[in-house]
Amino acid sequence: MNKRYNEPMALEQLAQLPDDQIDTSDIPELDEGWFARAKLTPPRTKPNVSLRVPPEVVEFFKAKNPKGYTARMAAVLVAYVQAHRSTSAQE
Repeated sequence: MNKRYNEPMALEQLAQLPDDQIDTSDIPELDEGWFARAKLTPPRTKPNVSLRVPPEVVEFFKAKNPKGYTARMAAVLVAYVQAHRSTSAQE
């Protein structure tokens, strides 16, 4: 019998539950037709770019955590592009 839980569960907690206690009533069944229509879309690859930036910029992003600083720099650039795309669309 499926049981409803009031609080969300962590993945570790969910993994420990027996299958018959997991409520899947809100998840549609995937039939053969779904798999026949499904298309595999590989992720877009990110081009490697060499960019010269001032040392203080690199130091700023490395200061919080040296690991992943380039990803954080890329996130700032993505946010900039999104902000300017929405601004230019309104003009």
